[in-house]
Amino acid sequence: MRVARLHGPGDVRVGEEPDPIPAAGESLVRVTAVGICGSDLHWYSEGAIGTAALTAPLVLGHEFGGVVVEGRGEGDRVAVDPAIPCEACPLCARGDGNLCPNVRFAGHGEQDGALRELVTWPTRRLHPVPAALSDAEVATLEPLGVAVHALDLGHVRPGIDVGVVGCGPIGLLLIQALHVSGVGRIVAVEPLPHRRAAAAALGATVVMTPEEAQATATAGDPQGPAGVDVGFDVAGSDEAVDVAVRWTRPGGRVVMVGIPSGDTTTLTAGTVRRKGLTLAWSRRMGEVYPRAIALATGGGVDLGSVISDHYPLADAAEAFRIAAGRSGLKVIVEPAG
Repeated sequence: MRVARLHGPGDVRVGEEPDPIPAAGESLVRVTAVGICGSDLHWYSEGAIGTAALTAPLVLGHEFGGVVVEGRGEGDRVAVDPAIPCEACPLCARGDGNLCPNVRFAGHGEQDGALRELVTWPTRRLHPVPAALSDAEVATLEPLGVAVHALDLGHVRPGIDVGVVGCGPIGLLLIQALHVSGVGRIVAVEPLPHRRAAAAALGATVVMTPEEAQATATAGDPQGPAGVDVGFDVAGSDEAVDVAVRWTRPGGRVVMVGIPSGDTTTLTAGTVRRKGLTLAWSRRMGEVYPRAIALATGGGVDLGSVISDHYPLADAAEAFRIAAGRSGLKVIVEPAG
C-alpha cells in the first residue's frame, strides 16, 4: 500500500509499505478521505505539538473515513474515531475517554494515522455513515465532533451571545452548530478575508478583523459591541485568547479550543479574576460521533461548506503546503483515489 510519512518539519514522503493485518477486535479499512487538521500542521511545521515531539517518521491524519474491507460490517462506509482509549482507567469509566492518560490517537506520538491506503482499527471505534454523506464529508465529521464537544464545554443555552475567535474549519463548524442551537448573536473574528466571508455566510451575526476586535473588545461592558456570554478561542494564539477573555462578560465562560505553538498560553490574569470567568480547555472530543452524524444528516450543519481542496495521496506534500498557507478552508487527501 502507499503511505505518506512525516520525516521532519516540512518533509512529507510517499512510499510503499506492506498492507496491515487486522488483529482480534480490529477491522481493515480502505481509507477514502483524510482531512488535514490544524494539529497536523503543528506536526508538519514544528515536528511537534505541545510536549510531544517527532521521534520517528510518522503517518499523520486523524480526520478520516473509509470502507470496511475485512472484519465486522464488511462493505460498510464508516467514520473512524481517531482515539483509542484504554477503557480501563477511572477517566474512561466516568465517560471521559478523551482525557484517558493511556489513549492512543491516530497520527500522534507513536500511533500512525490515516494518510495511507489501508488502516487497521478497533471495530468498536468505527461508526457507520449514511450514503447521503460524501467521503470528504465523512472525514469532516471529526472536526465537527470537536466543535460539538467545545459547545458542550461552553454550557451553551438558547438566546445567549457567543464569540468565536478563529474561523478555520473548526471555527466555521462551531458557528453552524451554535446557530442551530438557538443562540443570540454570534460575534466572529478572523484575519483572513475569505474566512470572514465564510463565517458571515454560515451564521455569524457580526464579523470582525483582529484589529477591529481589539478596538471594540471592552472589559466587562455588557452593552459593548463585542460583549458575549461565552467566548471560544479556536485559534490558539495569545492574541485570540486575549480577545476571547476581553469579550466575555462577567461570570461568563471562555473555552480554549485552539492549540498554541509551543506549549504556553498567556492571558491577563487580572481580567479573568475581576470578571470571575470560568476557563475550560477542550481536549479533542468525547463520545459525540452519533450527534455529529445527526447534525450533518439532519441539515443543521453543512460539512461541505468548509471543504475547499482535494488531493490524491501522491500529492500529500503539496496538500500540506496548501493547508499550511491557509489559502482555503479544509484540505482533503483521498488515498483511495
